Formats: sequence, structure tokens, C-alpha cells
Amino acid sequence: MFDRIAGVYDVMNTVMTAGLHHRWRERAVDLARVGPGSRALDVATGTGDLALALARRGADVTGSDFSEGMLDRARAKATALRWEQADALALPYADDSFDAATVGFGARNFSDLAQGLREMARVVRPGGRVVVLEITTPQKPPLSTFFKLWFDRVVPLAGRLDEAYVYLPSSVKRFPGPERLAGVLAEAGCTDVRWILTAGGIIALHSGTVA
Repeated sequence: MFDRIAGVYDVMNTVMTAGLHHRWRERAVDLARVGPGSRALDVATGTGDLALALARRGADVTGSDFSEGMLDRARAKATALRWEQADALALPYADDSFDAATVGFGARNFSDLAQGLREMARVVRPGGRVVVLEITTPQKPPLSTFFKLWFDRVVPLAGRLDEAYVYLPSSVKRFPGPERLAGVLAEAGCTDVRWILTAGGIIALHSGTVA
């Protein structure tokens, strides 16, 4: 499915978020606390926008994804970065290999969320950072009303282009809320787990420090 939509992925992201997804990725990079000399892994990197944001801070970045179609798009954006095919549930990297691991709009696609977050924590050194940027379901109107209309009525219309955009709303609905996701991060080996809600509660940024 992700190979199939790779060609329209960036355009659809921009349309569905009014271009704000770049700003949210920059905030995720702030939470990752990387800079020159840091090593960062972006898991489920897709077409590479979050990995590129990490690289702009001076970090040595690896972007991994299971979709070669997505990785081809990422490679076209930046040939100098490392783009590697990998399973988020069994990352092919040694323990303590990175200073930070991030995932942007990809954690809800993990078939086993707890295992994916454990793997991210495993490959980050003690004191390093794990950051999760994801869509969440707002609980209070008017945003909750708008969100329901947008995801139940408008986004599925894109399903006429590809069934992936029927999958999107269902993947968001079944994803844990902010408090529950914070608990999963803590169980994965992170301390000082915090989250920020932005865009009226539609976007959650979680971060934690590896113990």
C-alpha cells in the first residue's frame, strides 16, 4: 500500500494539513535535542521529511522504512543521507547506536506498537531521546466535531484515488490517546515522558529519555 501511494504522499500530506506538517516536524526535532555530532535514526521515515529536518540541525541521520517506494522518494530528495530498508519491529542496529530516534506519522502503522517503541529505545544510548509525532483524536468541540467531519467524510473521499486514504481514519481511531501512549513509551524504557498537544489537540508530540 505504501509503495503504491508514494508518488502522491507528499502532496496529500500538504493538502490534509494545510502545509503545517513541516512545522510539526520541526517541533519534533526540537524535542530530539540533536545537533552537530549527534547520530539520529528516523523510523518509518516515509519520503524522508523528518529525517531531513534532523539533518538540517547538523545530525548524522539514517532514515529507515519498510517501503522501498517511499525510500526511493526520500533518496531523490537527499542522496547524501543514509536511507535503509528496515522493519521497525526488528531494527537492524546495535544497542545504543544513536543519540535520538524519531517517528513521524508512522507509529500508528506499527503492527505491534509496544515492540516498535521498545526497538526505538533499544537502539538509543542511555540519556538519548525517543520522539513520537502522531495524529490524535481531539476530545473537545469544536475541534472534535471538525475532526470527525474531516476524517469520517472528507478524507475517505480520497479513497477514490487509493484505498490507503480509507485506511488512514481507521488507523487514527485505533491509535492510543496521549496518556496511554505515554504509558507505552515508559514501558518501552523511557523516563521523563512528556507530551505536547498542538493544532487544537489534533497533533500529539511525545518525548522521553532512554534510561
